[in-house]
Amino acid sequence: MESIIDYFTNIPSPHRALIVIGGLTFFWLLEGAVPLFKFNYKKWRHAVPNIFFTLTTIAINFALAFLLLSTADWVVANDFGIINWLPDTPLWAYVLIGVLLLDFIGAYLAHYVEHKVKPLWMIHLVHHTDHKVDTTTANRHHPLESMIRFSFTLLGVFIIGTPIGIVMLYQALSLIATQFSHANIKLPKKVDNALSWVIVSPDMHKVHHHYVLPYTDSNYGNIFAIWDRIFGTFMTLDTDKIEYGVDVFPNEAENSNIVDLLKQPFQKYQKPTVIPTKNDQS
Repeated sequence: MESIIDYFTNIPSPHRALIVIGGLTFFWLLEGAVPLFKFNYKKWRHAVPNIFFTLTTIAINFALAFLLLSTADWVVANDFGIINWLPDTPLWAYVLIGVLLLDFIGAYLAHYVEHKVKPLWMIHLVHHTDHKVDTTTANRHHPLESMIRFSFTLLGVFIIGTPIGIVMLYQALSLIATQFSHANIKLPKKVDNALSWVIVSPDMHKVHHHYVLPYTDSNYGNIFAIWDRIFGTFMTLDTDKIEYGVDVFPNEAENSNIVDLLKQPFQKYQKPTVIPTKNDQS
């Protein structure tokens, strides 16, 4: 475990790029072999805006990385934060708790707030208006959302007290997890259900991308599924009933254009439809 943390403490930029590209390539190929939905689309054309927003997210995180490093160094130097206040913690537990709590504050909580605060929801819409969810959708975030997500991660580092090695490990795991959960892949139902007790599985996250409430406001998790189960935001829906997009922004052409997507957060808020449902938890 110590060697893993040492590696992520000093992880070279080319290795981080390899994680991004390698994950996208792997799940892209897997989607072709075992697709959940057989989309009638030009996959490369669909990927263009999503890859654009992936690049803007990378650029913003890179530009603000000094804040992350400075905060992580400060909490370690001052023995500050939750995991630094736990006595006699084995290294494996120290790392696990750090990653778990970063996933809660930096991902689940950030995601939940984005759905509940109207201006933030308008920014987050860029992610939800993809009508053909696949692995490239994973980092389809408006630049403003990338800054919001970064702020929550920074807050998490400060509260939790995570050193930069754990932060980098978390970000690598987070990237692969979100590429996996968005991937248009079909797993055996029993396998997907079993995974959804521990990590966010593809079917679990696809429910979150259903076009109407209350499903859109469910399954906020990023890596770990426990947060949705603990806080009562876990929902299920048969995949054959899932329809992607958002009911108040149905224009697929506009939702595929980079310029329109950049302007999307500044449109007038429209109240979404809520359909009655019975949550079939399993």
